[in-house]
Amino acid sequence: MQIIPAIDIRAGRCVRLRQGDFTSETVYNDNPLEVARNYQQLGFSYLHIVDLDGARSGTQSNATSVREIAAGTGLCMQLGGGIRDEATIRHWLENGVERCVTGSVAVEDPNTARSWIETFGASRIVLALDVRLADDDIPWLSTRGWTRTANVTLWQSLDEFMKAGVAHILCTDISRDGALSGPNLGLYREIVKRYPGILLQASGGVRHIADLVALRDTGAKAAVTGRALLDGCIGKQEIAPFLHVA
Repeated sequence: MQIIPAIDIRAGRCVRLRQGDFTSETVYNDNPLEVARNYQQLGFSYLHIVDLDGARSGTQSNATSVREIAAGTGLCMQLGGGIRDEATIRHWLENGVERCVTGSVAVEDPNTARSWIETFGASRIVLALDVRLADDDIPWLSTRGWTRTANVTLWQSLDEFMKAGVAHILCTDISRDGALSGPNLGLYREIVKRYPGILLQASGGVRHIADLVALRDTGAKAAVTGRALLDGCIGKQEIAPFLHVA
């Protein structure tokens, strides 16, 4: 399993939100490029970037920061937040981004998301299917920067996208995101059990190296983590076994 460090950008700064709440923000660095270069020095090969302003508004507001990271590091990047049309995907794939991440479109307009997989290839598109669990543990999808709950479950969505040949799925249990409360191991085990061929990226709740070991045991191919790395909860020596490319 690979660790993919996350940089969430809002108003040009590297921040973290708690459970997707835009009123609960911690600023880590005014220059996301510095954070990206630090991850590069630690030996990471991939980077997960989210334009938080774009995720909420649908219009990317932090493109300058993304371009600076692309030009200033040798990291492979996957980019999400406000990617809602083919032209935007094509632009980024031609300008330093390895994979584009789409969430709202995947949920609200799955036919369009399926067409992107066909046009650009399954290796270049990551579907962000992020969930809030109901009292009965049914995972309902959320969109628009996690501000809306859709009337579709994770299982319904994955059943359809598997028919379209999707490869990369990024799933976040929103209640765990930025909370250092531990990942939802049961959710990720169930995803891998139901869809064994999927390249699952698990996200949300990572506290320390033991959580990464536990995620690896679920069968997840990658773990996206932000706060645990930014807060120094995972050390350089602990990272080393996870630095291979997925």
